[in-house]
Amino acid sequence: MPKLNKRIRRLPAQLVSQIAAGEVVERPASIVKELLENSLDAGATTICIEIEQGGIALIRVRDDGIGIHPKDVCLALVSHATSKIVSFDDLNKVASLGFRGEALPSIAAVARLALVSRPPDRTDGWRIASDGGNLIGELTPAAHQVGTTVEVRNLFFNIPARRKFLRSERIEFRHIEESIHRLALGWSEVGFSLWHNRQVILNLEPSTDQKAINRRVKELCGQEFASASVYIEKEEAGLFVSGWLGFPSIARVQPNLQYFFVNKRPVCDQTIAHAVRQAYKGLLYQQRCPALVLALTIDPAMVDVNAHPTKNEVRFREPALIHETIRRIVQTALAEVRPGETHLTSESDNHLKPSRFPTSQYLLPLFLKEQIKSYTPIQHDLSAESISRSVVSSECPPLGYALGQLHGCYILAENIKGLVVVDAHAAHERIIYERLKVELAAAGDLQKQSLLMPVTIIVRASEQRLVEENSSLFEQAGLSIETIGPETLIVRQIPAFLVGSDIVGLVRDMLADLAFQEKTACSTAAILDTLSILACHGAVRANRSLNHPEMNALLRSIEHTDNGSQCNHGRPTWVQLNLNELDRLFLRGR
Repeated sequence: MPKLNKRIRRLPAQLVSQIAAGEVVERPASIVKELLENSLDAGATTICIEIEQGGIALIRVRDDGIGIHPKDVCLALVSHATSKIVSFDDLNKVASLGFRGEALPSIAAVARLALVSRPPDRTDGWRIASDGGNLIGELTPAAHQVGTTVEVRNLFFNIPARRKFLRSERIEFRHIEESIHRLALGWSEVGFSLWHNRQVILNLEPSTDQKAINRRVKELCGQEFASASVYIEKEEAGLFVSGWLGFPSIARVQPNLQYFFVNKRPVCDQTIAHAVRQAYKGLLYQQRCPALVLALTIDPAMVDVNAHPTKNEVRFREPALIHETIRRIVQTALAEVRPGETHLTSESDNHLKPSRFPTSQYLLPLFLKEQIKSYTPIQHDLSAESISRSVVSSECPPLGYALGQLHGCYILAENIKGLVVVDAHAAHERIIYERLKVELAAAGDLQKQSLLMPVTIIVRASEQRLVEENSSLFEQAGLSIETIGPETLIVRQIPAFLVGSDIVGLVRDMLADLAFQEKTACSTAAILDTLSILACHGAVRANRSLNHPEMNALLRSIEHTDNGSQCNHGRPTWVQLNLNELDRLFLRGR
């Protein structure tokens, strides 16, 4: 490595601009995002985006916003010149998407840029151009509609090293498309059109009513998401939460169908993401990621948007409150979904995949009356004759009435729509699990169990302080923890439910949560995991023959059970095959 013996010098202004641009302009999609945010802040109702060669050759964004005053057009290309904030107080309550005044100067530093704008009170627009940050000519009049057009050509023409790191045209355009999708979901009242290489890719009309908004969500997120999600609106603790929660059946391996908004700003926020994961806990199969569109509206003074150069991250003034509110709202909304209200059908591949869990299990050592008692009371005449009449009537319950049992695993039932297939073990497991949770909540305080051999845990000094500062929290969780030496803890009592569990891992997870978000749900999670194991072992097993009263009692219970569409491992408990699907299988009507 050469010796650094050179004198300190001030960098040229253009080089400073190019370095600063690296924080804002990562790829063509970054430019599209910044320009769209400017258009939205300008009150645009329609925005047209034209792209060539994945944005490397051309990006043109045209809007019908309020435009820029002629005297301010040149100033728009000057660093840290903005109309959106004027003081530090404004920075503490930013309501606009942009506010730093860095986007246009940064883009101009690494591309050839032209800007034309016309405010409503002028008859002509005014144009300014820049080549790698150097102005070309003077401000000149130009014919233009009300609004602004920004044209960016030859991205990174003056920084060849940066240009080499760009991906293929297809990949770069995919990132552009995703940026537009995010903003279009958050700003449904604005129309967006997207062209690529002179071909129309997207044309979204402004959506002013809920039906039109639903259509936009369907177009941007897909038919599967639109038909397997529930819309929510809830205000709590000064936070208004709205959006669409995807059912666990359409969860994905990657979080590529998760959209979070804070005051209509697309964000990637760990507090929100963690709250959502907690809300879906026990519903998702094998660490899958839920699909959802979630918008938060909060007092701008309660959120800091000046956390990252790309403005994709925010900081909440009260993250613990935000986390708990989101978790509670999402969890409650999911629990309230009942079989008769969902749109889940066998059209989703997730419903038709065979279970990866073993189906060969021991017989359940319970007598018939004990089995029936574990379900809710049967409220219908379950004779074969009454079942047939009920199925064709409008009073038929959502999951219908049992026709029989297949291979000791699946209950086949008939309802108004057609055939319902129920995994008896998965359904009964969820019923027992939810019942145990209710009984635990009703008992109030957790029953503690003293350990014959107390558990010693070696922790860091910072973790020891967390235990001392949150002693009451650990007591509420049923854990009696004492400090017996430097960086040494001893656990003397634990919740009775957790006997035999990994207490050391539980305490460490609680400490990690406390350090991350000033709150922990790990004790609750551990208890719920234990309940889940009990429910799994207590549920009806494969090859256990059920009679019609038992099968119908199970159907009625799952209809009224929270989160009844999934078992504790995230697998579906039932699927619906409608008559049209059955007709297609047998080529009827062809």
